[in-house]
Amino acid sequence: MSGPARITIKDVAARAGVSKGAVSLAFNRKPGVSETTRERIFEAARDLGWAPNQTARSLSSQRVDIIGLALCRPARLLGLEPFYMDFISGIESVLAERSCSLLLRLVRDVDEEIDLYRTWWRGQTIAGAILVDFEENDPRVPALQAVGLPAVAVGHPSLTGSFPAVWTDDATAMAEAVRYLAALGHRRLARVGGPARFGHSAIRTAAFASTVRELGLEEGRQTATGFDEREGARATRSLLLAANRPTAIIYDNDIMAVAGAGVAAEMGFVVPDDVSLLAWDDSQLCRITHPTLSAMSHDVHHFGAEVTRTLFSLIEGTHTGSLQVPTPSLTPRGSTAPAPQQ
Repeated sequence: MSGPARITIKDVAARAGVSKGAVSLAFNRKPGVSETTRERIFEAARDLGWAPNQTARSLSSQRVDIIGLALCRPARLLGLEPFYMDFISGIESVLAERSCSLLLRLVRDVDEEIDLYRTWWRGQTIAGAILVDFEENDPRVPALQAVGLPAVAVGHPSLTGSFPAVWTDDATAMAEAVRYLAALGHRRLARVGGPARFGHSAIRTAAFASTVRELGLEEGRQTATGFDEREGARATRSLLLAANRPTAIIYDNDIMAVAGAGVAAEMGFVVPDDVSLLAWDDSQLCRITHPTLSAMSHDVHHFGAEVTRTLFSLIEGTHTGSLQVPTPSLTPRGSTAPAPQQ
């Protein structure tokens, strides 16, 4: 990948007019350099945006292979969301083969994420990174390309700039979900989606709307949420209280679909006799719910593994291009059935 060279201890030494050994002494707080020289070294390091690799220092001359992943997610939600548990499991399966490690950090916003990756890369803490949850005109693209960070983007290539992308065809999958429900006779569909700012949410939103129009269905209502069960439950309750309520609802993740099934039961609706439910990202949650949830299924563990293999090929200089993994496919179960008689 093209980009500026990583700042090294040699650059700091040259900037401060000292030897590399003096820089090492200064940062390790060892005698051998004066306070004036030490401060000059620290100032040079700050100007260049360099920090010592703490991990490498602690392990001396051992080779350190660490991949970075920052997630802008509440810790509580991350622990409940099967997608990221399976995705990280796939990452770890490849890292274990190479005796490498994953450095995972939760961040509050994209600015904190950018600063974190800059620090990790300039401090030689990570060999590369996995970037997720892309937005349109994502600020991470120019910022992290500028520092030369080797990274693989999990998202459609239209969102990820020159970063190699690994993605699923969300538009085709959403169209399949809508067509399936229409084939069962449903005319009023709704979707409980994820955050509107995410690129994959926008792709699914557009595909849902265009397929509904193409099939001549009633205009479907779409609601953006934060992916958690409380927002999924709230959105479901609002939909089922509407005068012209939908007979089928598509959810952007399994947590919200399970919450939606609970709300339907609480309100006296029978799934699927009164309303059909369909989840995204099939997981064990979909199979233990009663009735079991129909889902758009794909192998998330394999997805995480392919992302990691792509990153290593990038780092090693053997990368050949972006990769589309298999499109999520429909797995019908007990939560979908023909539309109720009107």
